[in-house]
Amino acid sequence: MSSDPDADARRLAAVAGEGDDPNRWFEELYAAAERGEAVVPWDRGGPHPMLEWWVGERLSAQHLSAGARAMVVGAGPGHDALLLDDRGFLTTAFDISPTAVAVAAERLGDTSVVVRRADLLDLPAEWSGAFDLVVEAMTVQAMPRSLRERGTEAVRSMVAQGGVLLVIGMLLPEGGDLDEGPPWLLTRDEIDAFARDGIEFVQLEDQPGSDGDTVRYLAEFRRD
Repeated sequence: MSSDPDADARRLAAVAGEGDDPNRWFEELYAAAERGEAVVPWDRGGPHPMLEWWVGERLSAQHLSAGARAMVVGAGPGHDALLLDDRGFLTTAFDISPTAVAVAAERLGDTSVVVRRADLLDLPAEWSGAFDLVVEAMTVQAMPRSLRERGTEAVRSMVAQGGVLLVIGMLLPEGGDLDEGPPWLLTRDEIDAFARDGIEFVQLEDQPGSDGDTVRYLAEFRRD
């Protein structure tokens, strides 16, 4: 296990990219982490700080009543889903990794969160347009660029009429290496690509990352 929290993810993603399932590294990473052999770099032990900011500063301004339906994409160990559950959302969370789903289901067992295993590129039909709030935190940026357009389209597809979409991640600096990853950081054009199929851009909040060099962002969208 490397001292670099991204090293395990990069190693497993590189191996997966040589086969016919470039996303299988998610399960391999979570399974290795459960065995104490790897680190999940995005597992901070709590919800993403940008989502916490939005819930504290922006949620009250939204037309989202108690009992609104929320979806957490690539939910991992379930911290973001727990935050939304605490704020009264009827929350569904999914991940492609069976190990991540099992961990999240155990953590969220005393809540109303529904935890499912699902593939972002092959979503259940009943999720189309079904959620008033969709949170995509660092999932699309963890997918190879060859899958980026399909992943973005799938995220958009779950937002209900009048619903809000939050996209959270790290911004690729101008002139940055498109091939370095994971994570394969989103360009501003790739963030703007979420504003299609009836979804409009609202605002982008950014702040320096923990290393002082990268910029993490939260982009807010709405389907009118």
